[in-house]
Amino acid sequence: MEATTIAFERSLNLLTTMGIADIIDILIVAYLIYKAIWFVRKTNSYNLAKGIFVFLLVMLLSDLFGLKMISFMLRKAAELGLIALVILFQPELRRLLERMGSGFFSMRGERGTLIDSAIAHTVLACTEMSDSRTGALIIFERNVSLNEIMSTGTIINADTNAELIKNIFFNKAPLHDGALIIRAGRIAAAGCVLPLTKSTNLSKDLGMRHRAGIGLSEQSDAVVVIVSEETGAISLAIDGMLKRHLNAAALTELLHKELVVDEEKMTWKDQLKSIYQRIMKRV
Repeated sequence: MEATTIAFERSLNLLTTMGIADIIDILIVAYLIYKAIWFVRKTNSYNLAKGIFVFLLVMLLSDLFGLKMISFMLRKAAELGLIALVILFQPELRRLLERMGSGFFSMRGERGTLIDSAIAHTVLACTEMSDSRTGALIIFERNVSLNEIMSTGTIINADTNAELIKNIFFNKAPLHDGALIIRAGRIAAAGCVLPLTKSTNLSKDLGMRHRAGIGLSEQSDAVVVIVSEETGAISLAIDGMLKRHLNAAALTELLHKELVVDEEKMTWKDQLKSIYQRIMKRV
């Protein structure tokens, strides 16, 4: 009990001696840790991260038990491994640095413009497909990577365009039965296979598209737009919840609310809160 009291008093003393520079230092380190977690998630590097953790643990244990030869070999392997990691993830690191640079100088910039355009074209396409009773399943990727889902379809990597979306979901097109994924405002893939929801409380009039859209929204933070082939009704699936019978205005409003973040109107407290919430969601 006494040791706990002493530790608590020391912590209070440290807090009272903290200055603005210390707070900034802690926030920068926390942000770097967050970006490291984001990078591992985004590149689907879970197994690699686990392997690195086991390697570092073995290296630490070899030092503790005085295994000099093994420790020497592991340290040399670690030096070469850092170079190998940079080479292995060179494309991802380059894109990350480019995004950091563009985000620092332009705030919302081109990415926000792409998302705004993607929303407008998606709403237009869904409205016209609703009128023609053309089934569609459109996914907006957010923080959780959908690389595994994309691997089940065909990579496209094209600007989001209403005519292209309608052509993809044309009932005689080869990719019309699958889902279309929009990443950072661009069409990333189409013809993708989604997991079905396991919920048994859904309405019986919901078809496979709705069940697939709800299933993906349960397993990720994606925003899923669904157009019914039978009724032409437009629905939106978020976090396992389905909002049905949306018109163009309602769909536009919901997509903007979920996908567009007005960073200029966010205070620094809101930004820190947003970062904290995203970290807790991922951990």
